[in-house]
Amino acid sequence: MTRTAVVICPGRGTYNKPELGYLHRHHSNRMELFREFDAIRAETGQEAVTALDGASRFSVSKYSRGDVASPLIYASSLADAQALAEDIEVVAVTGNSMGWYIALAAAGALSPENGFRVVNTMGALMQTHLIGGQLVYPFTGDDWRDDPARKAELLAEVARINALPEHDLALSIDLGGMLVLAGNEAGLKAFEAAQPVVQQRFPMRLANHAAFHTRLQAPVAQEGRRQLPATLFTQPDLPMIDGRGKIWWPDATDTGALWDYTLGHQVTEPYDFTRAVQTAAREFAPDLFIVTGPGATLGGAVAQSLVLANWRGMSDKQSFQALQAQDPFLIALGREDQRPLAIG
Repeated sequence: MTRTAVVICPGRGTYNKPELGYLHRHHSNRMELFREFDAIRAETGQEAVTALDGASRFSVSKYSRGDVASPLIYASSLADAQALAEDIEVVAVTGNSMGWYIALAAAGALSPENGFRVVNTMGALMQTHLIGGQLVYPFTGDDWRDDPARKAELLAEVARINALPEHDLALSIDLGGMLVLAGNEAGLKAFEAAQPVVQQRFPMRLANHAAFHTRLQAPVAQEGRRQLPATLFTQPDLPMIDGRGKIWWPDATDTGALWDYTLGHQVTEPYDFTRAVQTAAREFAPDLFIVTGPGATLGGAVAQSLVLANWRGMSDKQSFQALQAQDPFLIALGREDQRPLAIG
């Protein structure tokens, strides 16, 4: 019996110490593809993806860099998307932040090689410029119950700080029950000083992350458009849901508009991952939500997004856990206990 699925691709911050060797452990049969990625990296003198993944030692300072993390995440995620069990029918693809680039390749709007070129180029540009930074802060409690008043309060505080002289702060990603904020150092510090520490770890800075999805990235978007022509983009084979919740359909996609969004709005405006997941649930009603690796941290944001939409009657963390335990519908391929549920 066929199982329908929406594939969700992760963004930065998902290839960490436990993921070192992910390509070699899980996709040794795809080394020919990875060597093609290595050849693209060699054109600009960059270290091979296979060498990075096969290293004996992991360091945060190196592996959190955009020009290192991005290609590793892309290769891991795309290979996972290509390795799904034969009884799974993918009905749509989406992703979080950088995961949008991976979704383009997983859906066929970019070839695997051109998708790698996009990810590698944008990751390198982000690292070279490294404009601003990001932090994460929740608006829901441990129970994941929606708290729109708290969310509005936090966004009002963001607007207040952004209006201060020489302060930049804005919503970067709407991520389930969390807000990813981005700005310059003054803006980030002002928010950290104004908000209490919650859940013993927030507000949490993200290492080597720039002010993604804000106007501060305009120079990166401009250079990306210069280096990556619209001719790289083709009609997708599968529906794609972008960071606004818009669906790009096969045989009905304006590839020029897709290029323009990907290297324009997607880089400089907020990314609404929550809406993308909720659109996937409402428009495609899949049996499964499959989060590709590496890592499994995005699973929580997917679950929270579904809870916030009251999908299948879920209203909090407890109701999600009960439904998930009854018949797992959210599968994170980066988790060893869940991976066999969807991999062929």
